[in-house]
Amino acid sequence: MLTSLILALAFNLPLLLIFNSEAAIFGIPKILFYVFSLWAASAIVSLIIIQKYND
Repeated sequence: MLTSLILALAFNLPLLLIFNSEAAIFGIPKILFYVFSLWAASAIVSLIIIQKYND
């Protein structure tokens, strides 16, 4: 539940607008880097949680 709350806050529009700029990280716009990094991190955390409680 805590993970869902953190993700809901992280994908909130005011926070997303902070990363909406022309700057790039590794050639990727900051907002796309932020969104896909959060997505990858949430997938990894979900995998860890599922593996822990799947026993």
